[in-house]
Amino acid sequence: MSAVAVRETPVDDDDDAHQQQRQKRTPLPKFQLFVVFFAQFSEPITAIVIYPFINQFVQDTGITNGDPRKIGYYAGILESAFFLTETLTVFQWGYLSDRLGRRPILLLGPLGLTFAMLGFGLSKTFWPLVIYRCFQGVFNGNIGVAKTVIGEITDPTNIADAFSLFPLVWGTGTTLGSIIGGVFTSPSDTWPDTFGRIRLLREHPYLLPCMVAACIAFAAFLTTFIFLKETSPAAIQRQKIKKHQHHLSRQPSHTTTLLDHSDSRDYGTNGASVPGDLEPAHVAPPVKPPPLSALLVRPLLMTFSSYAFLCFVDMSYSVLLPLICFTPISLGGLGMSPYQIGTMMGGVGLVNAFVQVTMRGYWVRKFGARKTFITAFSLYLLSFSAYPIAIFLARRKVGMGTNVGLIVLSQLVSKLSTSTCYGSMHVLIVENCPSKASLGSTNGIGQTISSGMRCVAPTIASSLFSISLQQNIAGGNLVFIVFFGIILAGIWTSFLLPIKTI
Repeated sequence: MSAVAVRETPVDDDDDAHQQQRQKRTPLPKFQLFVVFFAQFSEPITAIVIYPFINQFVQDTGITNGDPRKIGYYAGILESAFFLTETLTVFQWGYLSDRLGRRPILLLGPLGLTFAMLGFGLSKTFWPLVIYRCFQGVFNGNIGVAKTVIGEITDPTNIADAFSLFPLVWGTGTTLGSIIGGVFTSPSDTWPDTFGRIRLLREHPYLLPCMVAACIAFAAFLTTFIFLKETSPAAIQRQKIKKHQHHLSRQPSHTTTLLDHSDSRDYGTNGASVPGDLEPAHVAPPVKPPPLSALLVRPLLMTFSSYAFLCFVDMSYSVLLPLICFTPISLGGLGMSPYQIGTMMGGVGLVNAFVQVTMRGYWVRKFGARKTFITAFSLYLLSFSAYPIAIFLARRKVGMGTNVGLIVLSQLVSKLSTSTCYGSMHVLIVENCPSKASLGSTNGIGQTISSGMRCVAPTIASSLFSISLQQNIAGGNLVFIVFFGIILAGIWTSFLLPIKTI
């Protein structure tokens, strides 16, 4: 049959063949995915481990001069410092990974986090906390590189499954981080017969949770160092060229003596036995990433806009939760202890992890990343509406009653669906990337936007909460009214996402 006849194949037959091809998904490279995910596992842990105790820690530094209504301002500075430095470095990490390779960049993150967490736990005053929190943000800035690696080791048939697991890493990490931060805070008070005998832990009540997080980060570094393979096309080509040049240097020259030639047989090298992948004709030059201007296309810009709304709203939600729970009921909070906050967040996180691993990839494959994102993001309206209800019930009960506990739990459970946003958004970014060669830069820009939103969100959210309480604006509910408007704007923006199937 001629080539023309092939082109004249009916569209329906092409669609059927395409559907059959879509159903045959490539198996996931499970071990390499595990290594990449474990390399990033330290990020959510180090980011969230401080949340159960950070408000108490800020109060203990004396920076608020005993006024609990000011805690939100300073806690917001600490939480924003992390994402500010991440914002300033995340694109540079992605840019360097396009030129130096993914592996060295991913190794630096968990190693630096190890020392940053130890310094944070050993601090006693406020501004050293800010400095070490900034270092944590710097070394967490390589998360975009991890997403790039996932995009490079998958294909269109299994990319949704791979990225559906990425939020599971965050969910599991935030769960474990919340539990670590809540359970191991002030260990000398919780376990006076064991940890209470250690002077270092008595003097630094927040060191133990930071030490546990640092150990996990160091384990991630070791695992990455031993098992992670390079995935950057440019870096792989450079390795092939070096290997080929090394191979040529091993080949015998025309003036080689008979003894030298016999010795070279141990290497199995002669002109006729060069492996195909080392032949000069097969060693392509390294692929050069396109200029950044090539990324300024409408589909990618719309995707980044929705990503910005997602990160801002989700980070604000995460910041307000422990702040509202810690604030005394008389001042407009729920009056919970760090232990209660940590265990509550951790318990719901376990349920979240189960939902993510069983349902996420299915919804993205069935409905597409765009529809999944729009639906999941809309559920933030439900999540934020539970805040004023919980505070109202707490004031009516004059304590942390059963009704308030249930509504806080139901609010957290409702957020489980919104975590689907991240899995679908990662797929959308890869889908709308103009070129594979610019995948590192694309994810770097996306992560820069993410970090930028997460940088400003804690300060804005916590400051709005403090202002709402101090000025009693809208009965202390100004912060929630503002976020309802932001969520509605984000929903409108999500409808501008490009319509595309996986």
